[in-house]
Amino acid sequence: MEQKLSSVAKTLTSSPIQQLSYLAERRNAVNLAEGFPDFPAPSYLKEAAISAIRSDFNQYRHVQAICDYLAYQLKQMHGLDVDPLTDIVVCCGQSEAFAAAMFAIINQGDEVILFDPSYETYETCIRLAGGVPVYVALDPPYWSLDPNKLAKSFTARTKAIVLNSPHNPTGKVFTKDELEIIAGACRTWDILVVTDEVYEHITFDGERHTSVATFPGMQKRTIITSSLSKSFSVTGWRIGWAICPAYFASAIKNIHVKITDSAPAPFQEAALTALRSSPEYFDALRQAYKSKRDYLAQLLTKVGFQVSVMPKGSFFLFMELPRTCTLSDVDFVEELIKQAGVVAVPGCVFFHTNSSKLEDLSLTAISYHRRYIRFAFCKSEETLAAASQKLTELIDGSGGLKLF
Repeated sequence: MEQKLSSVAKTLTSSPIQQLSYLAERRNAVNLAEGFPDFPAPSYLKEAAISAIRSDFNQYRHVQAICDYLAYQLKQMHGLDVDPLTDIVVCCGQSEAFAAAMFAIINQGDEVILFDPSYETYETCIRLAGGVPVYVALDPPYWSLDPNKLAKSFTARTKAIVLNSPHNPTGKVFTKDELEIIAGACRTWDILVVTDEVYEHITFDGERHTSVATFPGMQKRTIITSSLSKSFSVTGWRIGWAICPAYFASAIKNIHVKITDSAPAPFQEAALTALRSSPEYFDALRQAYKSKRDYLAQLLTKVGFQVSVMPKGSFFLFMELPRTCTLSDVDFVEELIKQAGVVAVPGCVFFHTNSSKLEDLSLTAISYHRRYIRFAFCKSEETLAAASQKLTELIDGSGGLKLF
């Protein structure tokens, strides 16, 4: 009966990142692979969720106050005016908000531009909606946007661009010049932008998140998606949202209701407590993650990894293998698990090629797809210390890892 599967379903495989997390559990390895915190969520949020459950907020529910507060927050952060009654949809995490946005705007054969390397979920959602992903490579080691590459990617079938900033896996925060290039292209070609802004509060070294929706002419053509997950260490609560003009929001809401009906009711109630957190909470969040970033970067540099640029946002380090390492990224991760008991993600998981445009890829470009490893530093001090101990035990006489 396998032939009864849809053509798209036949192409889907298990998430390699989740598979690495399962492997970490089975081997009792230190998990620096999957991007979820392994330390407790804030106590006041947990108490708010418990209170909501005990108050019997346990049925299908839409908490309008979330939309009201998000509208207020968007005005405070970005100066954008949105109608909380018509322009905001609460979904089951950013993932559902993004998927529903794709289903809302994509017709069969529409092309969607993504910046490569790219988080794995985006392509799947685009394909499920009947769209065609088109990748524009960011240039290493700083992962810069080349305006000429972007310009060449547009066709009469282009419907939207996906923009994730701060960026997973590289930690890049797109500059205002790059955002203006993207905004200008969208205005010229009359296309949309669907953003993933889940790391909006996790930025470093004086960087602050800027939404492309703030650029002239862009609010009407931008669908912002985000969530509680990363900023409040509650990736399992599945509270996210889409913010966009009413005609898009209405379609996204209809899709959301048909698929999942509502986001988890007690966690919607607790979300209000999260969104009302003080500015000091977000300052402390950034400082805590900066310390974790610096700690892990120093460790990885000590054992031979190359750091061309420190991440300015998110909670990932995308590190280049030492020049002396002859292993591919996949082989390195396998040896890291076997010999050190530490799990990371091979960079090839995030790199893609456009099969119709292979002539645009040089041998150098193809080779660097196998030279990067992603490490997550959204971990407790104990976890990072355990990783440090395990890696330090593998250092050889020259100061590099023995598995190099």
